Amino acid sequence: MKLFFSNIVENLTFVLEFVGIVAVLVLVALLAEKLIAKRNGEEGRILTARKTAMIGMFAAIAGVLMTIEFPVPFAPPFYGIDASELPVLLCGFAFGPVAGVLTEFVKIIIKLLFKPTTTAFVGELANFCVGCSMILPATILYHIRKKKTTAIAGSVVGTLCMTVFGTFFNAVYLLPTFAVMYGMPLDALIEMGTAINPAITDIVTFVAFCVAPLNLLKGTSVSVLTFLLYKPLSPILKVSYDNTTAKSGRTKNA
Repeated sequence: MKLFFSNIVENLTFVLEFVGIVAVLVLVALLAEKLIAKRNGEEGRILTARKTAMIGMFAAIAGVLMTIEFPVPFAPPFYGIDASELPVLLCGFAFGPVAGVLTEFVKIIIKLLFKPTTTAFVGELANFCVGCSMILPATILYHIRKKKTTAIAGSVVGTLCMTVFGTFFNAVYLLPTFAVMYGMPLDALIEMGTAINPAITDIVTFVAFCVAPLNLLKGTSVSVLTFLLYKPLSPILKVSYDNTTAKSGRTKNA
């Protein structure tokens, strides 16, 4: 815990920028959820005590999963795949885009408590932004019309958005930032990719052959697991959602 706060103080400017990005994405999710509720004629509060508790529970699971990474054979060892987006997507499908974004953010906080940052929060920011690039479109599309087909469509769109955004984000920000942070030329990082795949010769081919497949694999696996788990978990999630909706309705009618 002491190291956690020490890292925040040492990187205060970046942390404030991080919080600003979180606020913007939460606002986008809030506006989207309000528009969806108006379109569907739904009423009730965006956040309730029970829903907040569910966000905390899913975020705790996601935070632990984020600390468990598996290497992939087509990318350098500083890239890995984890299942932390699975609880986030489940929560977003159950409770909406705002819940999804907040779960993504709390996940990062919980991960930092278990495993402090080694990248001055740059890696955590990347994980949050790339994760939200999948969670937001997937949950927005699903909540416009809650059907199996829109859940599938949302997951496909979310996976594609994460793949495109993650690839672009790595090329223009993440990889150059890591190169500066660790005092090594960008070419050295590219050479690590070349050692795995000779077709990698520059940053464009690096993200095309390493980053894009990684995000595509992660998005696809998370989507498949979500469909396998959502139905068994739906009785618990539905009870929680119905209770919060009913409670909100009673409060309004009183």
